[in-house]
Amino acid sequence: MRSITFPPGRRNAARKRAAAVLALVLALAPTLLAAAPVPGADLASVRSWLLAHNPELRALQAEAGAAQARVLPAGALPDPMAEIELMGIDPDRPSLLPANVETTTWRLRQSFPMWGKRGLARDVARREADAASLDREAAARDLLARAEQAYVRFWHAREAVAVLDRQIELLGRMEEVARRRYALGVAAQQDSIRAQVARTGLQGERIARLAGRDETAAMLNAVLARRADAPLAEPAAPPVLALPADTLDGALALLADAGHPALQASAARAGAADAAIELQRRARYPDLGLGIGALQRQDRVEGYEVMLSVDIPLQQGARREREREARLRGDAARARSDALVAELSGQLGQAWSQARGAGDQRRLIERTLMPQAQANFESALASYRVGEVDFGTLLEALEAWQGADLARLDARRDELLAAAAVRAITGGVQ
Repeated sequence: MRSITFPPGRRNAARKRAAAVLALVLALAPTLLAAAPVPGADLASVRSWLLAHNPELRALQAEAGAAQARVLPAGALPDPMAEIELMGIDPDRPSLLPANVETTTWRLRQSFPMWGKRGLARDVARREADAASLDREAAARDLLARAEQAYVRFWHAREAVAVLDRQIELLGRMEEVARRRYALGVAAQQDSIRAQVARTGLQGERIARLAGRDETAAMLNAVLARRADAPLAEPAAPPVLALPADTLDGALALLADAGHPALQASAARAGAADAAIELQRRARYPDLGLGIGALQRQDRVEGYEVMLSVDIPLQQGARREREREARLRGDAARARSDALVAELSGQLGQAWSQARGAGDQRRLIERTLMPQAQANFESALASYRVGEVDFGTLLEALEAWQGADLARLDARRDELLAAAAVRAITGGVQ
């Protein structure tokens, strides 16, 4: 076998082209990666990722499509039946060819469901398909609420670390003040040491908060059906989840007017059961069958035949049991609907109370406690600089101020979590 070699000039040109292509790919790689949407910057990115990539929603969508595909066949005519009958086969020279037997009869039969049975069967399938589609909407609401709540916890963990960082920075400033006062001989060295101890304790708490932040990121990725260590964008702003109504009565009215998809699915299944009951009742009446045939002798057609058949509905016991099954299915669907109404109303009242309570607590902290605690710390710091208060008083003032900030953040988290639950029940999830 001959080896193929290229001149040095062509080899160098090929290398240059390959290097140019590689350089272009490396140059475009950051742009291509940046173009891929990464959830986490805001709630909208989380919602859009969930709706586009969640496998559970894709499975429910496929099931809803499969149920919709059953509508047309449910009301279709049964397949016709073709028959061939060979008579007068010679035992000495057996043959299955129509020309080699005495007579051959060709038949085509078709049964026709009567009394509107096809329309009722199609109605049953259509209502069940509607229920499957509504099941997907209900699952989407639940998943969106879970994703919003996971995102709120992710944002809260990030903000809690930021509050600790500010407190650690303030402790560093207090340590510097204590060190200068100790150098001037107007304060004990213990003040600087206490600041260092408090700062070390906060750094340990910060480590725990960072671990909690990684946990919330894994929870958010799990809801989004991503790898636990998949990267998430940093929240660009605090999440906003407004309550859909000003009062609990208004929220309950929204639930009654809009209707939860799960309630609508139960109603659709109850309607399908009612249509199935009527379908079983009409099974008391017979269906018709029509057939045509041709009589062949040797290689000639010598006659035709027409057949009319009627189904005799003798199995009344089985029919009555099918009617009872359909009736019980309707009763079960309506009972589940009533139970679901009570459950959703209870969940809505609980979530509404939690959202209102957490919101009132947050507003109290923001408008009253935070300004008071900040003013107390600033006053204590100024007094410590001139020796009017001891370092323990200053440290307590700092802990009260930053503790109020963390309490405000916790109240905001609880308010958003409850608001997400309210929106999922009343239909406020987008």
